[in-house]
Amino acid sequence: MRRIVRFHIALTFSALLAGCTVGPKYKRPDVPVAPAFRGPDNAAVQDSDSIGDLKWLDVFHDPDLKVLIEEGLRSNYDIRIAAQRVLEQQARLGITRSQMFPALSLGGSEVGARLPSGAAGAAGIHNVIAAGSLSLSAAWTPDFWGLYRRQNEQARAGLLAQRWAQRAVTSTLIANLATAYLQLRALDGQMAVTRNALKVREDSLRLTEHLEHSGAATMSDVRESQALVFAASSNIPALEQQIQEQENQIRLLLGRQPGSITRKETYTPSPNVASVPAGIPSQLLERRPDIQEAEANLIAANAAIGVARAQFFPTIPISGSGGIGSNSLGSLFDPSGAYVYGVGSLAQPLFEGGRLRNNLRLAKETDQEVVLTYQQTIAAAFRDVSNALIAYRKTREYREQQEQLVAADQDASHLAEVRYKGGATTYLEVLTNEGNRYNAELGLVTAQQNESLALVQLYNALGGGWQ
Repeated sequence: MRRIVRFHIALTFSALLAGCTVGPKYKRPDVPVAPAFRGPDNAAVQDSDSIGDLKWLDVFHDPDLKVLIEEGLRSNYDIRIAAQRVLEQQARLGITRSQMFPALSLGGSEVGARLPSGAAGAAGIHNVIAAGSLSLSAAWTPDFWGLYRRQNEQARAGLLAQRWAQRAVTSTLIANLATAYLQLRALDGQMAVTRNALKVREDSLRLTEHLEHSGAATMSDVRESQALVFAASSNIPALEQQIQEQENQIRLLLGRQPGSITRKETYTPSPNVASVPAGIPSQLLERRPDIQEAEANLIAANAAIGVARAQFFPTIPISGSGGIGSNSLGSLFDPSGAYVYGVGSLAQPLFEGGRLRNNLRLAKETDQEVVLTYQQTIAAAFRDVSNALIAYRKTREYREQQEQLVAADQDASHLAEVRYKGGATTYLEVLTNEGNRYNAELGLVTAQQNESLALVQLYNALGGGWQ
């Protein structure tokens, strides 16, 4: 019996050593990559370094924003959900890997009975009967064709995809928090401009009323001055609404209930550099989390072809059991009561109504779909970087022009007021120039915001933020 068991074990391991893994080996698809990014005005952008390689702490210097990002990375719901999905996939991988190992089970039984004295004596047996057994069983299906190995490869790729998805969520969260914070500070800037304009217009209204009392201005001038005051003051409630709604949006990103956001009383946009390093396109394939996630999905789809192909081949389950038994508990461990047996079987699919063939076809077609998705993800990534480079350059140029417009409108507004006080012009000129100045200052705040948002967009497009 021992020789038979050793023979079966040797045969099994020999078959395993000779076994193969069916299905195609993974090879990364060829994707044409340009040597440089397309920048503004069709300029080729290529740098040795990239802002995408920097940690977010080295990109965003505002201390209030840093506090918000740190809290968001701890408490944001999307971050926590992504972390749970990674743990779920780890458990799935463990379940899949368990198929590669034998299953062992330990069992035992005990039987006891007390018979009536009369019946036991008549039968010639004792009136107390006790028997028991103890056994160890094993079952295993050797992975001759790589079915379990391909399933394990597929599960590992799924885990890798979830980890890259988690990093993509981290990168997106940082970009969303930075965007929301910059928009909030832009609203603060618009509120400051509006309040300053309101103060200037209230001073102008008092002056106009004084001139009207002295006969140097008309009541029409007073009414027009009042209209300017009301126009500025009516914008304040709308801005307050937008500010509070933006604060609630940031609090949601932090995983908190609606409320205010602590920040500095005044905000001055930090000057952005004229250009930022973008790196080279080939590095983008390794840095962008969504591209890495798409490739992990491609590895899983490739392994699924091997899983489907392995199902065409026979399975050879092997099971065995050994133990000891006795019709009396006292002799339960007597070696003469030991037993052992093994069973092997073979099952070869012959006719499945086309299920296996179509299963393989489905796996191949799914793999081709995932290849296209991978290529599309790369193309979208290059588009994102190009758009961000263009946006950063053009928003900076617009902001520079807007600064000159603000300076010109401020000077024109001051001259118009001096001319009106001296009686050299009508109040209409003051109204026109004051309105132009207010709109230009609001436009400058928006231009500064757009330039900062373009930097966030570029950092995110280059795959930064998850490091």
